[in-house]
Amino acid sequence: MKHITFYLDFVSPYAWLAFEKLPHMLEGLSYSIEYRPVLLGALLQAQGNPGPAGIPAKRDWTYRHVTWMGQRLGIPLQMPARHPFQPLPLLRLALAYSMDGSINRFTAGAFLRHVWQGGQDALDPARLEALGALLSEQQQGSSGLDPKDLLWANTEAAADRGVFGVPAFEVDGKIFWGFESLPMLRAYLDGDAWFDTHWQAAGQVPSGLPPASPKSA
Repeated sequence: MKHITFYLDFVSPYAWLAFEKLPHMLEGLSYSIEYRPVLLGALLQAQGNPGPAGIPAKRDWTYRHVTWMGQRLGIPLQMPARHPFQPLPLLRLALAYSMDGSINRFTAGAFLRHVWQGGQDALDPARLEALGALLSEQQQGSSGLDPKDLLWANTEAAADRGVFGVPAFEVDGKIFWGFESLPMLRAYLDGDAWFDTHWQAAGQVPSGLPPASPKSA
């Protein structure tokens, strides 16, 4: 049985698509999975990456693409009233009942649906209160751990392991990034021989760009 760590941030529409598609993609395989909330903004900042929302044309394309993908795949997806938004309240609320920084599939799904179904404001106080009430009904009480600490520990650990965006899936030390990586993840778990000879080599192509110049003071 393979163990998969699913790194996600609820602000990502691709995390929602991957969450819904993953069980179907891995049907018939023996695996376990844990869901680890991370702060996407911190991962992007560490790489000097503005993200899709930081490039106006890419932002427009991303929203068109995910909306079309949802329709194509039969996964309900409506853009929230505002996007991007600061996901910290959602991430910390999701981790309020966590003992180790992971959350279960029920919790992950509840928060992703909160954002990506209905087209409402993800940070509306009344909706957050209702989400917290739903979570408390399904849990046995707060862990007593600081959700802020759990979130930062998750994010730092993910960055250290090579995660640079979400959704990302880690198995056997290999990182598969993005919704589009699901077929590749399936192939690896199926024992595709490509990974024995090409995984390492494919990532070692020399760069043809000059080294970055040091920034002037």
